Amino acid sequence: MGKLVLVPTPVGNLDDITLRAIKVLKEADFILAEDTRTTKKLLKHFEIDNQSYSYHIHNEHKTLESNVSRIETANMVALVSDAGTPAISDPGFLLVRACREAGIEVECLPGATAFVPALVGSGFPCDKFVFEGFLPHKKGRQTRLKILAEEERTIILYESPHRLVKCLKQLEEFVGNDRRVCVVRELSKMYEEFQIGFPSEVAAHYEANPPKGEIVVLIEAKG
Repeated sequence: MGKLVLVPTPVGNLDDITLRAIKVLKEADFILAEDTRTTKKLLKHFEIDNQSYSYHIHNEHKTLESNVSRIETANMVALVSDAGTPAISDPGFLLVRACREAGIEVECLPGATAFVPALVGSGFPCDKFVFEGFLPHKKGRQTRLKILAEEERTIILYESPHRLVKCLKQLEEFVGNDRRVCVVRELSKMYEEFQIGFPSEVAAHYEANPPKGEIVVLIEAKG
């Protein structure tokens, strides 16, 4: 019986990879990757010669059974996303569940996840928090925002650059302009940025300075 190992990869700075992650990526029979092009760049940087195959949101359902079968007959298979820990707002959950149900050993290495340094570095309370990931794009989005307006813990969202200003304006409308937000951009990279203020203020900043890169949004708790 094989083993599936979830391997966190850097969210920005490649020096953030762990020695254990490099070892697994070298020794795995093969690697399941969200985007093989991104993973090949990572492997090349660390001089890892291993084969990667696509495992992403568009094929995870139809390839699930075959991937479980391949893992069963392998010694060890690594799963990576483009950045951070697999299955956190990325493909992985279905494969982990199926492997568990099939009696396959599953191991997740500790490592990079964008929302943890964003939360700790924001200065917002981090003893209790709720991670929402990406909000629904359309259906159910306003309903979810109304629920979050009553949340008494720090809220963490992921958002794309082209929807950030819209998100901040919706937070102003549904959550209120009296609770601060923190937008964290380009974590661990040269242009890492923390913008803290009320939703209207931060929205105005990004209207004047269109954002790029990976984004985490934190919202102060109600109270």
